[in-house]
Amino acid sequence: MNFFAQRTERLLIRLVDDANVFVLYFDEKGKVIVCNKKISQITSKKRQELVGKEWLNVLYCDNSSPIKQQMFKAVMDDSIRYKRPNNFEGAIVDCDKNERLVSWSITPITTATDELEGILLIGNDITELKEREASLKKIDDTLKNIFSNIKEYALFVINLDGNITYYGMGSEALFGWQKNEIIFKHVSKLFSEEDVKVLLPDILEQVKRTGEYEDELELIKKDGIGFPVILSVSKFLDTQGNLIGFIFIAKDITERRKLEYQVFQGEKMAAIGQLAAGMAHEINNPLFVISGRLEMLLEGQSMPQEIRDDLNIVNTQADRIRKLVDRLLKFSRKSNPKLEKLNLNEVIEGVLPLLSYHKLPDAKIELEKDFEQGIPYIEGDLNQLQEVFINLFINAYQAMKQGGKLKIKTHNDGNQLEVRISDTGPGVSQQNLKNIFMPFFSTKSDGTGLGLSIVYNIINNHNGTIDIESQVDRGTTFIIKLPLAK
Repeated sequence: MNFFAQRTERLLIRLVDDANVFVLYFDEKGKVIVCNKKISQITSKKRQELVGKEWLNVLYCDNSSPIKQQMFKAVMDDSIRYKRPNNFEGAIVDCDKNERLVSWSITPITTATDELEGILLIGNDITELKEREASLKKIDDTLKNIFSNIKEYALFVINLDGNITYYGMGSEALFGWQKNEIIFKHVSKLFSEEDVKVLLPDILEQVKRTGEYEDELELIKKDGIGFPVILSVSKFLDTQGNLIGFIFIAKDITERRKLEYQVFQGEKMAAIGQLAAGMAHEINNPLFVISGRLEMLLEGQSMPQEIRDDLNIVNTQADRIRKLVDRLLKFSRKSNPKLEKLNLNEVIEGVLPLLSYHKLPDAKIELEKDFEQGIPYIEGDLNQLQEVFINLFINAYQAMKQGGKLKIKTHNDGNQLEVRISDTGPGVSQQNLKNIFMPFFSTKSDGTGLGLSIVYNIINNHNGTIDIESQVDRGTTFIIKLPLAK
């Protein structure tokens, strides 16, 4: 053998011996002929102790995991019998009793006459790699769980045809559609008919042109109810940078809008209250003079009956103005409620019999009470809260002139008590909803428009909130929330 051949042989031996993989070569009878340092390290045995041993006993020296051994042997027997390579992932135990996961490559070595000469077994320790993969998968699963539980956000993806190809991260909670109901359906299901025709194409065109879109708009839930969102849309690209769809992220801003409305409504109420107080006082002065003179005239004995009748009509209208002024003053006053501990269920029960003293429609109204038992006390003014519920119940009855159902539900959500008063009347249009608590606004032909304004002020003075949900032909629900007693 010449010098270069000897040098090459020594180099190959060193490469095999120092390689960062397990190298094991055994004959057709399974006896180890060659093994490298990595095998010695994992078994904590010298090579002379391993050479001549059965290959399976070298890798599984403590006879642990018999099932894993038999699986490995079955794969090995297949390679020996059919003289074909195989790959196998199997666990072995190192000298420190730690289980190591190894990816094995099995290569049969044959002679020129295709006789089996031996088996070359090369193993790559993939324990750390698998642990990292498991850790990353755990992180990925955790993030998915976090995203899926974020109810204010929804993430979904559409393809270029507008069909939803991914529907996750809070989408089910936000829209009400389950994944199997909406996946591969057109995104138009989440937009109003008007927006599908104009706004949606404009959004996609802007994203194609500028790369992004963000604005406040209204999307549609499964039940057809619209709700406000901040919608962000961006491009969805493949690995080559080609546009293959659009990514939508919608954030529900319903609560923010409610808070903004309450602040705005409070400021408007305060301003209108000051105006109403001024008007009431200005009207009261001449009204006092007019009423006094009318009273004096009507006391006269020699007045013709025709004139007396006309003066009585004037007096009736003056009395009507006086009552309206009284309501204006009541609306404008920020009266501090006389607080006492109250059971809200009992307050409502006490109000219901009082409805019989008011003029209500003759139509049959079904009353359904769903009172949560054992609710905690609130601090409130009994007379003021009775006025609130009488107003709301009368409104509900008057809305159901052809009959219907009035449902009253109380619920303790932990921080406050909630009362929901629902009717099955004609509902309120979206255009009128924003003005429903405004003074002098009424949907009734004979209404003064002060009842709900006074209700709003009373609840506000109790540090509570009142809101309304309504759809035309589906009915109306008032939601009152009041803080618990300290």
